[in-house]
Amino acid sequence: MEHAFNYSILILVFPAIMFLILGLGGKYMKPVIAGTLGSLSLAVMAVLAYTTACQYFFEAGKNADGIYQAINVFHFQWLRFTDTLHIDLGMYLDPISVMMLVVITTVSLMVHIYSLGYMKGERGFQRYYAFLSLFSFSMLGLVVATNIFQMYIFWELVGVSSFLLISFYYMKPSAVAASKKAFIVTRFADFFFLVGILLLSYFTGTFDFATLTASGAAICVSSTAGISFLGISVLSWAMLLVFMGGAGKSAMMPFHIWLPDAMEGPTPASALIHAATMVVAGVFLVARLFPIYFFGAPDVLEIIAWTGAITALFAAVVACTQTDIKRVLAFSTISQIAFMLASLGVSKFGGHEGLGYMAGMFHLFTHAFFKALLFLCAGAIIHAVHSNEMSEMGGLWKKLPVTAITFGVAWLAIAGIWPFSGFFSKDEILAAAMEHKFPIYIVLSVSAGLTAFYMTRLFLRIFFHEKKHYHLEPHEAGPSMAIPLIVLAVFAFGAGFVPFGKFVTSDGVPYNAHIDMQVAITSVVISFIGMGIGFMLYFKKNGIPDKITGSIGTLYKWACHKFYFDELWLFVTRNIIFNRISATIAWFDRKFVDGFMDSLACVTQAVSNTVRNFQSGYIQQYALVYLLGALILVAGFGGWLICFICK
Repeated sequence: MEHAFNYSILILVFPAIMFLILGLGGKYMKPVIAGTLGSLSLAVMAVLAYTTACQYFFEAGKNADGIYQAINVFHFQWLRFTDTLHIDLGMYLDPISVMMLVVITTVSLMVHIYSLGYMKGERGFQRYYAFLSLFSFSMLGLVVATNIFQMYIFWELVGVSSFLLISFYYMKPSAVAASKKAFIVTRFADFFFLVGILLLSYFTGTFDFATLTASGAAICVSSTAGISFLGISVLSWAMLLVFMGGAGKSAMMPFHIWLPDAMEGPTPASALIHAATMVVAGVFLVARLFPIYFFGAPDVLEIIAWTGAITALFAAVVACTQTDIKRVLAFSTISQIAFMLASLGVSKFGGHEGLGYMAGMFHLFTHAFFKALLFLCAGAIIHAVHSNEMSEMGGLWKKLPVTAITFGVAWLAIAGIWPFSGFFSKDEILAAAMEHKFPIYIVLSVSAGLTAFYMTRLFLRIFFHEKKHYHLEPHEAGPSMAIPLIVLAVFAFGAGFVPFGKFVTSDGVPYNAHIDMQVAITSVVISFIGMGIGFMLYFKKNGIPDKITGSIGTLYKWACHKFYFDELWLFVTRNIIFNRISATIAWFDRKFVDGFMDSLACVTQAVSNTVRNFQSGYIQQYALVYLLGALILVAGFGGWLICFICK
């Protein structure tokens, strides 16, 4: 059966080759040729991904019992450590990896096409498309990895790719600072991920996903049974450390600080990072290892659920106060990713009990389309008015009708309004939370209401609110930017009608999901309340928002400054890590380590200075020394002889 999917290897080969072609030879090409080559490559990859998905889900993916199975398209040993522990490379197809192939290639293709217009005339155009290819290759390699170490390799490539895209405008100090911040924060989290991998592989003797998750993660549970540290099982420690790596990549608290600043990169790149690649990697990681979390580390699954719920609420509150439209969308991403992790955290395993797993993956699927659409619409708006600030926008719905309509579709989708896609996936998340963790359901419901509010605020302040007099008349972008908006709007509207439970579940058994009317009606009412408040405050300029912010000045100030998490991290890194821990280590290194080595050097040098005269090269000096030595020997021997005779 593996041979039936051999062609899918090309999904990885194409972006790797395109990165080399554009990276090494792009400077010899015209920009339009480089952009066209990159876009055509992604189009071929998208066709292959859709072909793979159709063949897997409708033909060859199920076994005789009707359960979706994992398929190794190719598999070979790369490094061997012991008889049982080795690192393999390969391509692994199962429901979530096949789903991610479709999501990544679709969004990436739209970003490639959109960038032909958005990045036109930019210095480094060819370099930008090379980075996009590397990013696509890295994320595709991550989702089809056969083992956790192979995933880690591509995980780090995703980090490198994001660094290159965020710092694309490397002449801007803010872009350089943002890229370094993203790289350092995610590397800090990835250290814990690596330690977790090493712990897991040490006790289980394998890196392989299929082996680790087989039969209810039996090998993980049995190999670590009875082994604990500080009262917590070693398996729980390993999985907690692995999750910390995922939390860093997916910008969960307290590792979220890098994502808002990552907006310094080109807007289409932001769409790719937020919608289908980097920030969903943490969600995918937890989903890939879900059997281990559920059967072997349920306490860590509880931590994941609460981390997601608290982060969702925190990011939604902060988004209500931001004025840069890309930062609003950045905090929106943090909140929506947190919804997915909370859904995984409250999930059980198999059938209806596994609703949270299916819902989290479903929301990843729908969110990719409407979040990519929101960012690309933001790019069209910025392209038209040359500003990111809402205060410099208003009354654009007549000037940018295509952007306004497509943005409206994404707004209604993320707000969870029927029949837009976000309604279906968010409803399933809330249903799973209500059934298994009611307090988390309350937190997520409040976050959903705030999401509807701040997205309404964003939509109205851009397209309605107060008409502005622009120095340059805003106008719609060209076809290369408009077509991706329309295509993504279709996905953002219709993706919710995909019977997702029939394809992706926690145990591979197709599941018919049904809308919980009580949860659905409640969530829609909450969303309408949030939207209604948004309309009341921002449809026209009325001064009410200023009065409200004045009455809650302290809370608004804290939210506007992101609750000072950036300042807290600076305090911790500068005053504690650098000035205390690192300074102490540096002092010890200088005084003791360097001092000891310097002392050895001084002694060696002093001895060398003393004895070097013996090798002067002067014959007379050698003769004199020889004579003196002989006289000393004769005198010594004579003295000994006299003493011997006297005795």
